[in-house]
Amino acid sequence: MGLEALSTRAQRAFMGTVLFQAIVVIVMVAITFTRVSEHVDLSLSRYKTIPCYLALFILAEIFELFMAYDALRLRNVIQLVGILLFHAALLVMAALQVHETHTALVRNESANWTVDYINGGGPGTLWQNVFPFLVVSPVIIGASWAVMIFFVRELYHEFGWAIFHIVGANPAAKTMYQFYQVIICLLKFDFFAFIGVTMQLLIVVLQKNTAEFGLTVAAIPIVLVLLVGAGLAVQREIKWLMSVSLVLMLAAESYFYKLVRFYEPASREQYETVRATLTTFTIIAFLLLFTTFAIGLRCFSDFDKGLLKSKLHGQSYRPVGQPYKSSLFGDYPFPPDVTFRRRYSSSTHGTAGAKKEDGAYGSGAPLGPRVSIE
Repeated sequence: MGLEALSTRAQRAFMGTVLFQAIVVIVMVAITFTRVSEHVDLSLSRYKTIPCYLALFILAEIFELFMAYDALRLRNVIQLVGILLFHAALLVMAALQVHETHTALVRNESANWTVDYINGGGPGTLWQNVFPFLVVSPVIIGASWAVMIFFVRELYHEFGWAIFHIVGANPAAKTMYQFYQVIICLLKFDFFAFIGVTMQLLIVVLQKNTAEFGLTVAAIPIVLVLLVGAGLAVQREIKWLMSVSLVLMLAAESYFYKLVRFYEPASREQYETVRATLTTFTIIAFLLLFTTFAIGLRCFSDFDKGLLKSKLHGQSYRPVGQPYKSSLFGDYPFPPDVTFRRRYSSSTHGTAGAKKEDGAYGSGAPLGPRVSIE
């Protein structure tokens, strides 16, 4: 199955782009973390944005690698589009991190390294030493995003017939299956968004001996069960489980009350160096969960309409291997999911059942090759 997911040039190029940028970004983040940790105490609240930055981008890059491989394995164009949106969000987060690291490190903008190496913003200071590595990350993410868009366009044409093989030519079934693909994709991104917000809160601001810390930790398994339950419910069309999942999604929206705490006078200072990142991340997570709820209602309305078999067994579809196609048709550039069958009319010279009357079945010149989608 692994080889099938990387069987074409576009698939290998897309996966290679994601892998390359992941390695570069993680290395840049690790260098920043190492250089800062050598000179400051990262347990201090003003510097906690640095370990948070490291953990968040390691999680994001590993998650994106998994999602990219999963999309290629399932031939899922919708998930590929979701990865492009996710990558754009990573670009925004990397750009925000430059601002937040500056806020954490620089207390005297004009001081150079001879005056204040750690807190200065002038030449030779700690900030100036890590600034190039901070800038490389959004540049690499942005450049790789452009390359990924190009290859997703190729993969869109390559995977174009996959949904036809799964649900057939019925337009209504195709629409229902596309909504099913959307909600499964959203649930995966919901997982990352929730883990990302929770991880930042646990690393940056919460103390282990507080009630809020305990509530945040307790929410992790609850939300994970919710996401897995929603995925099973929509795939297997379990109505009671889908109903419970939708209700819990609405209840989970209340978790984002923490957004208010980022700006309350009593806790505003606590979130100073991470406020921009946490606010952006929390709003995205809120919108993702609300969108999942809305699409979940649409998928719920499609239960018992004949799509269950396609949901359970749709991923078993595998295209005809390229070596086999080449042996039949040479190097003619046919689309990957289209096979061809040469069909001719019956011969008029002694073929059994042939009729020579004008206009009769079997008369006339041989027909050229026709497309047969199987």
